[in-house]
Amino acid sequence: MSLQNLWFTLIAVLWCGYFMLEGFDFGVGVLLHAVGRDERERGLMLRTIGPVWDGNEVWLLVAGGATFAAFPQWYATLFSGFYLALLLILVALIVRILAIEYRNKETDPVWRRRWDLAHTVSAAVPALLWGVAFGNIVRGVPIDAAHNYTGSFFTLLNPYALLGGLTTLTVFTLHGAVFIALKTTGELRDRARKAALLIGPGAAIFAVGFLVWTLVQASGGSHGHVAAAAVVAVIAAVSLLGGLAATWRERDGWAFAGTAAAIVATTTALFLTLHPAVMPSTTSAAYSLTVTNASSSHYTLTVMSWVALAFTPIVLAYQTWTYWVFRARINGDGKVSLPTARKAADKELPHRHQEGSAA
Repeated sequence: MSLQNLWFTLIAVLWCGYFMLEGFDFGVGVLLHAVGRDERERGLMLRTIGPVWDGNEVWLLVAGGATFAAFPQWYATLFSGFYLALLLILVALIVRILAIEYRNKETDPVWRRRWDLAHTVSAAVPALLWGVAFGNIVRGVPIDAAHNYTGSFFTLLNPYALLGGLTTLTVFTLHGAVFIALKTTGELRDRARKAALLIGPGAAIFAVGFLVWTLVQASGGSHGHVAAAAVVAVIAAVSLLGGLAATWRERDGWAFAGTAAAIVATTTALFLTLHPAVMPSTTSAAYSLTVTNASSSHYTLTVMSWVALAFTPIVLAYQTWTYWVFRARINGDGKVSLPTARKAADKELPHRHQEGSAA
């Protein structure tokens, strides 16, 4: 594998990680008012993502930095052509951070309701726009011989890209509902499960439609590993349906694994259909950006590879440790419930029952 292909693969992995992890953050935000009936329950929902949401955003920063360093021409064309869309995403991410951090600065219910509403809107906007952006990257955009974007903001609002946006919005919302069910107990968990079962069919329809359209579009062009992408797309569909079946059977862990696998497989399928291009041109195939003509020098890619080899395992180990430490469910009273603690409590129940009977 050449260094260009290696870094294309690594960037794809970073986006897979970002969408899988930040996806449920977005989903929790979108569902704040749909699942949480009052300020207390919305606070409990925010506690499910509290220890991890900022770490999840690191994947986006690294993906952007890796694109800038490994494929500077791709980065330049992407950020100049998608400037307004990416600016909206950036503003939404900033507002979401403010909503999370400022919500508990005051006990006034009106203050908290306003920040919760801001959180819901700022979570839905990037969940939608990321799908629109990637839909345009895979479909291609007008690029001239100098690799400059020649379209407008409304060029990006084509039917295929909008379907991609609806796919990411609904699938991320489903992913968030499954995550809430995994991390909470009682009525909050029950409502999250019902929300997942309600959102799931629509998310599946959008996802399957988007993947089929992607494969049909790729099969008519000169780019992409269509056969491999088709296999991965089937895996995505099966994983999503499996996650819904697990939700129906109240197997929260398997449900989350299913939606997570569906997001990773869908993102992988998009990158497979894209390669070896990184941004196809709808003006002329000769103007398309590829892993070859958009990459940095061999020396730059070599240095980046050694740095990634040294630090990536450390980052992965730290984030895995974080998720393990904060793996507990959050009860209705706001307390955490570790699996081992629940087992110990279950063992004590018969003794307590006997003592109560004797009394």
